[in-house]
Amino acid sequence: MFDTVPELTAGMAAGNPRAVEVFYRRYFDIMYAFARQITRRDESTCLDVVQEAVLRVVRTVRRVESEGQFRAWLRLVTQTSALDMLKSESRRRRRESAVAVGAGILTETNADPDDRLAWLTEQISRLDPQIVRIIDLRFQQRWTLARIGQALGLSIGTVDGRLRRALGHLRELADSELVNE
Repeated sequence: MFDTVPELTAGMAAGNPRAVEVFYRRYFDIMYAFARQITRRDESTCLDVVQEAVLRVVRTVRRVESEGQFRAWLRLVTQTSALDMLKSESRRRRRESAVAVGAGILTETNADPDDRLAWLTEQISRLDPQIVRIIDLRFQQRWTLARIGQALGLSIGTVDGRLRRALGHLRELADSELVNE
């Protein structure tokens, strides 16, 4: 059962869970190798890329007639997943940098960086413990919003909203500190 690519892809397209399992076991290592080759990043990043690529494959697969065609398509899906993830990471870094600049954390010229870090750490410690955990996972552990949401049983939108509100609150505190100085 599912010995050939046409059988496997037809089964996956029909939503057969066994076909998806066979696909995952048979092609995970290949997709992981594609992700390593494409991103040249660490294992964690490559695993995230493969996870996203597998989800895309399962959602959009159609019957494919040959192994070569299927592997070429898997490479393309892995490549686009990697590029999307890298673009998203770049946008996130730009946003975080803008937040830090806007909060005066990076550009306040009269303050010692250690003082700014101590101030920020103190402000974060006053927040709700779940928000502190989300901030730690996002900025210290560098987890994706999806991974945080999965770990905490929250949707990506909820994690994103809570982070935005917390960062906005920290920005307001930093602005009021600058005004009071």
